[in-house]
Amino acid sequence: MAGDSDPDRLEALRRRIDAARRSGDEAERPDTAREEHYTLANYAWRMVTELVAGLLLGFGIGYGLDALFGTAPILLVLFVLAGMAAGVQTMLRTAREMEKRRAEQAQRDEGQKRG
Repeated sequence: MAGDSDPDRLEALRRRIDAARRSGDEAERPDTAREEHYTLANYAWRMVTELVAGLLLGFGIGYGLDALFGTAPILLVLFVLAGMAAGVQTMLRTAREMEKRRAEQAQRDEGQKRG
């Protein structure tokens, strides 16, 4: 079966693939939704990490200061709360950044539809 037509068939297939790539619209590609999904998952993990990091940092500082000064766990509690507040604030900043990027993407998509 492998004859002289194989190189011709491969070249024809290569041309069809190149033509399909040139004519394909980015918004219609099926992997675009998957990329968006992974981006949202990355943002979610980033937010969880920021919250946990704030809590752990507050715990570490509070525990260290309590051990240094010999106080009851008052500083531990205060710094854990401060770490949680800092983590939540960082999470909110990430959410605003995500919303800003989503709005910019919507504007670009709208501009492409008009153009």
